[in-house]
Amino acid sequence: MSVTSAAIPSRRARPWPWTRILRYTVQAIFVAVILSAATRHHIAGGDASPMPALDALCPFGGIETAYSYVVLGQFLPKTAPSNLFLLGGLLLGIIAAGGSFCGWMCPFGAVQDLLTGIRRRLKIPAVVVPLKLDHWLTYGRYVVLALIVYFTITTATLWFLNVDPYHGLFGLGWIFEFNWAAHGLAYVVTGAVVVGSLFIHRFWCRYACPLGAVISIVQRVSLLKIERRPDICIDCGRCAKACPMRLLVDKAIRTSASCTGCLDCVEACPKQGALDVSFVLMRPNESNPV
Repeated sequence: MSVTSAAIPSRRARPWPWTRILRYTVQAIFVAVILSAATRHHIAGGDASPMPALDALCPFGGIETAYSYVVLGQFLPKTAPSNLFLLGGLLLGIIAAGGSFCGWMCPFGAVQDLLTGIRRRLKIPAVVVPLKLDHWLTYGRYVVLALIVYFTITTATLWFLNVDPYHGLFGLGWIFEFNWAAHGLAYVVTGAVVVGSLFIHRFWCRYACPLGAVISIVQRVSLLKIERRPDICIDCGRCAKACPMRLLVDKAIRTSASCTGCLDCVEACPKQGALDVSFVLMRPNESNPV
């Protein structure tokens, strides 16, 4: 790995495009909703509270509890029908709008974007992972997903819960019921992911997010794509430099399965019409290099 301040080009002093303003607003709303739900849960009594825990408000919980519900007819502890409804809504959303959940709605993704903004504001150098190594590390998401599914089924528990950095951060247990002896590992993992996300944009999303792995699989049949027009493209490479997932947008015909739909590449493109968001039918993969 190398460290450089030029890894992600600094933003020019210009007004934010409306898409970014809208995206940040949507992200802030989802963060506020989740933090409010977690706070009300703890204030009402924690695990003894009638208010649902954060676990019941996560679409990934639908994946974790699906086997138990289908085979045994019961939900795993801390999961509920809401998990399956949220998962179903997410899958429909992926088919219609690709990985936009990651770029626009995921609270943990919003925190990582905020950390990148703080790093840039403080002019802290970014850590740049060599592109080939970065590509292989992205498969870590699928490894994490496979481990979670396997151990969740074999243990009939939310096996990942005690180390899940999303739950560790947004569950607010570290504020309301701090217990190092019981949750020390969760604090360490959450802290490591936060620090990693400060130096590597979307660190968790790119290398370890199990929900991101599911989204990338389903997104292959998504109807919404960002397409590049080679006949209009001037090959400046600005789109690839702007991409938080380090996708080779400047070499692709349409976005790959790892796209989060943030539209940073479209905003960065200086040539009108070279990058466009459009609904397309499933076609043979012509170019996705990542």
